[in-house]
Amino acid sequence: MRSEDPEVIAVGTAGPPDLPPLRSPTSAPSGIVMCAMASGVGRVAAVWRGDPATPVTESRNHSRLAPILDAIADVGIAVEPVAFSEGIADALAERLTVFDGVLVWVDPISGDGDRTVLDALLRNVASQGTWVSAHPDAILKMGTKEVLHRTRSLGWGADTHLYSTIDEFRTSFPAVLTAGEPRVLKQHRGNGGIGVWKVTSIDRHAGVVRVQHAAPRDDATEDMTLEAFIARCSPYFAAAGKLIDQPFAPRLAEGMIRAYFVERDMVGFARQQPANRTVDPNAPDPDRVLGMPAAKTMYPADDPEFQALRSLLEDEWLPGLQRLVDVADAELPVLWDADFLYGPRTDRGDDTYMLCEINVSSVIPFPEAVPAKLALAVKRRGGRA
Repeated sequence: MRSEDPEVIAVGTAGPPDLPPLRSPTSAPSGIVMCAMASGVGRVAAVWRGDPATPVTESRNHSRLAPILDAIADVGIAVEPVAFSEGIADALAERLTVFDGVLVWVDPISGDGDRTVLDALLRNVASQGTWVSAHPDAILKMGTKEVLHRTRSLGWGADTHLYSTIDEFRTSFPAVLTAGEPRVLKQHRGNGGIGVWKVTSIDRHAGVVRVQHAAPRDDATEDMTLEAFIARCSPYFAAAGKLIDQPFAPRLAEGMIRAYFVERDMVGFARQQPANRTVDPNAPDPDRVLGMPAAKTMYPADDPEFQALRSLLEDEWLPGLQRLVDVADAELPVLWDADFLYGPRTDRGDDTYMLCEINVSSVIPFPEAVPAKLALAVKRRGGRA
């Protein structure tokens, strides 16, 4: 049976996962859909971006999140899917305060929109006693690209720089670029490769660079002057934005590993790899592609292939992350993931790993173990803050 989520192509090597059907919903008078209402145990809203004129049950995320909605209902908590859009923010703020908790799946960037209005709304809701996951303050601490700079001293770190202004970028980046290998620039908040650029110096004397944007997930490049590229990046500094600068990972063609957590608990892994020409003869050379395809193969947390990475995460890197960005256990999102590229091999031939981002705002899809463990985490957090 195929997954309802088009981004999940397989679980390990055994094929796509079976997803349980969503329980038959009941429409509430307010138009909010209610799933398996429980008796007085608690109420949780599941929020994602949607058109208020379209029933929330017809939105793409409703079917993708169905296993989580059902699992929360199974532990005796009423869960109501709620669509967010900026046009109904005021009414939604009042509505969400009646819930004990709010779970959020909204990307940092969605078309022309961002999370500015939503984050202000969620802070207001949380201030009135409703717990929110992920809270906007937790996102700022661990769910933006700045975490790559703040945690660069951990074993997952690299030669990472942060530019807070366009003038700082213009002054400092040329020296970093001409010192060696290609660099990868990442805007402070983004998703889907938006605002992620590989920059290679191809004529140092003429100041010419070759740039490649990750969002198209292809092998297209553009040659231009470094000054012109710096000017192109100026919008990334609007509204206190920043750019983070990392070395390019030469082993990118070997794919990316995504490690999933429910709070502190490791719950699974996913692997993303460039399109294979044996599957798609028209696919570009993997060595020339920057952005990864969305398709993921899921693995359980105990898969032998990932145990070295799991040990590093559980024993060293997660405690180090919490210390460096000042996130207590109670602040950790109920669902988040950390994405890794392969670093250089050690002298013994062992793999190393470089963190390329942490996703907190909207983690979809997810491994099979997530719904049940997330539901228990929600139940443990029960009651109002």
